[in-house]
Amino acid sequence: MNNTFNINRFGLLLKRQWLDFGKIYLISLLVIAGVLVASYAFNTNVPRRVQYLDAQNYFNMNFRIPVFLIVGMLFISIVASTYFAYLGQKSKAIMDLLIPASVFEKFLAGIFYTAFVSISSYLIIFYLTDISYTAYINSQINALKAVNTAALEIKGARTFLTEIAPSQEVFSYFFAMPFLLTSIYLLGSIYFNRFHYIKTTVSVMIFSGVAMYIISEVSDLITKNMVMVNHSYRNDKSDVLTIILLITILLTLVFWTIAY
Repeated sequence: MNNTFNINRFGLLLKRQWLDFGKIYLISLLVIAGVLVASYAFNTNVPRRVQYLDAQNYFNMNFRIPVFLIVGMLFISIVASTYFAYLGQKSKAIMDLLIPASVFEKFLAGIFYTAFVSISSYLIIFYLTDISYTAYINSQINALKAVNTAALEIKGARTFLTEIAPSQEVFSYFFAMPFLLTSIYLLGSIYFNRFHYIKTTVSVMIFSGVAMYIISEVSDLITKNMVMVNHSYRNDKSDVLTIILLITILLTLVFWTIAY
């Protein structure tokens, strides 16, 4: 039997890890669902907000983008930060060491739950909430149109995917960002013994600030005494976005390797 990876042993490990991780994870999903429902309920009161329309006369739901990003980042980072938190407790760490599975299998299970399961489950919950509220808003607007001719110009509400469809090509370059975030907090759950989330967040803020300062100084140094002679800009940003995507994937793999 392969001591590094065995599919049957890995499947049993996933079931074993779910017994400890599953309850907390399901409770977290319920909390996130409640936060999303509350955010939609507050921002989609049709009688109160029907006068707010976007440029194309659709019901304005611009609040979804910050809610999607902020709630999503908090959820996946907290899940990743708590997965290996038990390593800071001797009794639980010893129990983990006694599980008959390889280090690679245990680490792969961590990536499976913190990256793939958490991200996909959040997307499912968000889109189900969005579709449900969009259908509710459209039914409310249709009822309003039946009694108020002034509301006939309102086109209704669009789902989140429909609204961002024109920008999906740009968003595709940032699909690896959630995996980078989970890899950082997964490493933090292993490296720090206590207060994993707070310490990891502070570390990210410090390193991000230092990196931005270095990039700014290097850019100023490189462009010093240079004069712009061409004031036209390229409309094609695919090269820059591709570089961002490659750097994001590389950093994700680096953090996963360090954590392993």
